[in-house]
Amino acid sequence: MIRVIYAFSVISGTMIGVGLFALPYLTLKTSPLIMLAYFIILGFVSIAIHYFYAAVALKTPDFIRLPGFARYHLGQNAYRVAIVSGILGLMGANLAYLILGGRFLNSIFFPIFGFGESFYTFIYFALGSILVLFGIKAIGKVHLLGLILFFLSLVIIVIKGVGYIDFSDIVFESSPSHLFLPYGVVLFSLWGLSLIPEAEELLDGGRKYLTKIIPFTVIFSSLIYFVFTFVVLGIMGNETPADSLTGLQMFLGNGTIVLVLLFAVITTFTSYIALGLTLKKMLWYDMGMPKNIAWIIACVTPFLVYLVGFQDFVKVLSLVGCTMLVIDAILVCLMYRKIPEMKYQYLVIPVIIALSFGFLSELINFL
Repeated sequence: MIRVIYAFSVISGTMIGVGLFALPYLTLKTSPLIMLAYFIILGFVSIAIHYFYAAVALKTPDFIRLPGFARYHLGQNAYRVAIVSGILGLMGANLAYLILGGRFLNSIFFPIFGFGESFYTFIYFALGSILVLFGIKAIGKVHLLGLILFFLSLVIIVIKGVGYIDFSDIVFESSPSHLFLPYGVVLFSLWGLSLIPEAEELLDGGRKYLTKIIPFTVIFSSLIYFVFTFVVLGIMGNETPADSLTGLQMFLGNGTIVLVLLFAVITTFTSYIALGLTLKKMLWYDMGMPKNIAWIIACVTPFLVYLVGFQDFVKVLSLVGCTMLVIDAILVCLMYRKIPEMKYQYLVIPVIIALSFGFLSELINFL
C-alpha cells in the first residue's frame, strides 16, 4: 500500500506544481464558469491520456521514457518527434519552475540579504542541479513531503485569510480575447505524464494499480486547484497577481507569507527535481548520451533560456501546454491505439480531436 501512496504522490505531486499559481489570475481574466468548463473537459482528456500512457508503459520494456516508447510502438519517425517534443516540453516546464522558484525565494530573502531575483533563481537552479546530478532514490518520499508541505501552506492561507474573503467587488473581465487563454495552463496543471514511468517503477510488484490510481490523481489535483483559486481570489480579488502568492503579504502579514512562500518553494522544488531527473534519463536512456552530458543539458539549458529573457511564467506555461504537451498526448494516443487488446480504443479519436481543437485555438490566441 505504501508503494501505491508513493506512486500517487509522484503523479499528483507533479500535477500540483507551477500551473497552480496561475489559475486564480486566469480565472480573473476569464470567469469561474469558463475555468470550470476547461477543467471538466480537459480533466476527462487528462484522465484518458494518463490512463493510455500507463497502459502502454505496462506493455513495454522498462527503463525507457516517452521517446523510447514511441520508437518501440510507432517507429523511428515517431521517436524523433517525441525526442523534440519531450525535451522541449520538459525544458519549458523546468523554465517555468525556475522563474517562479526564483521569484518566491526573492520575496523571502531580498528584504533580509538584498541581491536580486536572478541571484535567487541561480540558487534554486544550483541546488536543483546538484540533486539531479546525484539522483534521488526516494523520489516518492520527496513528492509526498512536497504534498504535505503544500497542504500545510494551503491550510495556513485559509485560516489566516478567511476573514478577508469577499467576492462582492470582484469584476471578472470575461473578454472574448481571453477565452482561449486558460487552455495551455489548465492542461499543464493536469499533466503528470512524464512521471508515469517513475510511478510504474515505484510500484514494482504492484504495477496493476498504475492505471487504477490515474483518475484519482486528476480529481484530487482539480479539487486542490478549486480550493486554492477560491481562497486566493476571495482574499485579493481584482488585485490578484499572475503568481498568486506575492500579493498576499498585505493581507496575511510578513511572518505568515514567508512561511507560505517557503512551503511553496519546497513544493515547486520537488517537481523541478523530478522533471530534471526525467529529462536527464530521457537524454541518457533514450538518446544514449553520457550520463554527465545528459545532466548538463537537462539542467543548464532552461537556466540559460531564463538568462536570455524568457521570464513570463504564464506565457511559458501556455506555450508549453498548447504545443509540446499536445504533441506528446497525440503520440500516446497513437501508441495506445497500436496495441490491439487495449479496451478503450473508441476514446482515442475524440481525445485527439479535443487536443487538436485546443491546440489551434491556443495557437490563434498566442499569435
